[in-house]
Amino acid sequence: MEKSFYNNGRFCILLISHCVLLMSSGLCSNPFSYDRYSEKECVTEPPKSSSNIGGLILNRDVEDDAGNRKLHGNGAISEIVHRVHVHQGHIYTFSAWVRTGKGESTRVEASFRTEDGGLIHGGEVAAGKACWSLLKGGIVANFSGPVDLLFKSQNRGAEISVAEMSLQRFTKRQWKLEQDQVIDKIRKSRVRFQVTYRNKTAVKGATISVNRIKPSFLLGCGMNYRILSSQGYRNWFASRFKLTSFTNEMKWYTTEKVRGRENYTLADSMLKFAEENGIKVRGHTVLWDNPKMQPSWVQNVTGAEDLMNVTLNRINSVMTRYKGKLTGWDVMNENVHFRFFEDMLGENASASFYSLASKLDPDITLFVNEYNTLENSKEGIASPVNVKKKMEEIVAFPGNMNMRGGIGAQGHFGPYQPNLAYIRSALDTLGSLGFPVWLTEVDIPKCPDQVKYLEEILREAYSHPAVEGIIMFAGPEVSGFDKLTLADKDFKNTETGDLVDRLLKEWQPSETQEFEITSDGGLGFSQEVSLLHGDYRATVNHHHPPWMKSLSTSLSFEVKKEEMVQVVIDA
Repeated sequence: MEKSFYNNGRFCILLISHCVLLMSSGLCSNPFSYDRYSEKECVTEPPKSSSNIGGLILNRDVEDDAGNRKLHGNGAISEIVHRVHVHQGHIYTFSAWVRTGKGESTRVEASFRTEDGGLIHGGEVAAGKACWSLLKGGIVANFSGPVDLLFKSQNRGAEISVAEMSLQRFTKRQWKLEQDQVIDKIRKSRVRFQVTYRNKTAVKGATISVNRIKPSFLLGCGMNYRILSSQGYRNWFASRFKLTSFTNEMKWYTTEKVRGRENYTLADSMLKFAEENGIKVRGHTVLWDNPKMQPSWVQNVTGAEDLMNVTLNRINSVMTRYKGKLTGWDVMNENVHFRFFEDMLGENASASFYSLASKLDPDITLFVNEYNTLENSKEGIASPVNVKKKMEEIVAFPGNMNMRGGIGAQGHFGPYQPNLAYIRSALDTLGSLGFPVWLTEVDIPKCPDQVKYLEEILREAYSHPAVEGIIMFAGPEVSGFDKLTLADKDFKNTETGDLVDRLLKEWQPSETQEFEITSDGGLGFSQEVSLLHGDYRATVNHHHPPWMKSLSTSLSFEVKKEEMVQVVIDA
């Protein structure tokens, strides 16, 4: 893709993203052969594994005595597939191609059984009879010793076929190295500036100052009504974050406590603050499928027709009010865990509400938002497979095919080592639909390793190609976020606050970068640089020859993945 911008001046600047350079440096290939996409589903024959990395500890086909690659289940755990010795602190990623003997699709899980009989859920996939599906997952070992790798089917009596199993071991250092290289690939592009006179002769000695004015990826923070009464909270927030969502202030039980009496005062005031400070707002939430989280008067509505009328009024009211002002909407919160509207209005209730929302605001991303999808590998309800299935059902509803969908994973983690391998495989599954994935409410309770665990979670999300944004439920002490407290009562950073500031500086840098144009064979090129994706402003300064000593020209450009941007400054 090529773009041109025109301005007054005497230079032509060419910016080229070099994927070829990435490949030659090893950054366009994953050094650990981990495929972060789960798009290879329903294949007639599983592809043969070609992995030959040093961390590979299992790479085999699985066959019964007749060579049929089958495990016979009985509704419980299937027979032992493989025993392996794990080492504490190491990360193990697992993959296998699976197929079931039943005609319908069913969920197949992989688990790791310890010597004392404990089961660690490792991953899952929706598998069917007609084709093979890729099951991915893994564990972070919190002990050393032998474990048995097992399979089970959601359906009793299912016959499971397994092929091309692979188990790989990583140290935390190797995992971080892989993350960094993938970040260089998916979040940055290599760029080189060329400056010439209008007669195409090279300019030597010019300098280019570059500022990123709009990052493409944002690390955001939740916000609540307390910000309206604290100038310190407002100053603290506006100096750091350009993305937020409100905790409760847009929810139905806040804006219409009494039937027919809408009050958007809190949400309007918070949105005004955000707009004045260039902060994007993600809408949370139009509806909530948890019966206990309805306005008290809605819980007392008994007739389907009456409930439909007040629900349609709610959708129209809140979405019309904030149309064009938000970056996304949770249309139906937690509609995999709960089914208040489905029980009252029918199985297609959620899908029909997304259809209406898409018509009211066709340009906004409409999210399914769930908890325990990333943070709890034992979750059976809102597992990645089930969240994906829910989104597929919504999109399949008449009129929703072109809906701008998104998947929100809340991310309320526990005070223990996060299962990074499972998080990665879960994001693979969620991202396989091609919709953007966001972490929407990330927090973790206070514990001795809170800072370490939070950084691991955030870096895992940032290094995944499907993830387009992260919002933490955190703040200074005055905000009342008691799990992730980023600053004390005097707005001085806690250790978690220091971490977040470091990540903001790393992922959303605001410092000016300067590059000098050298002769480079007479072409007038700058050195190659790596720039994070986003919108930039460049200023070209040149002081030679003397008649051009005060020349300075500014222009805007965008850096995107594998894109050529040509910027022409007209004389």
